[in-house]
Amino acid sequence: MSSHQPEQARSRGERIQEAEREAARRRILELAEAERVPLDEATRTVPGRRWRRERG
Repeated sequence: MSSHQPEQARSRGERIQEAEREAARRRILELAEAERVPLDEATRTVPGRRWRRERG
């Protein structure tokens, strides 16, 4: 019966690691969402001074 114990322990350990990876992934996604810049702000262009000087 003791031969089954390491398999169970490994399976339990793998399940714990999987849960930890999932929790870490969710934390990273939550942080990324909190720091996300809305598309409107990211794509807004403001002409630089050099561009205006060259044009005029």
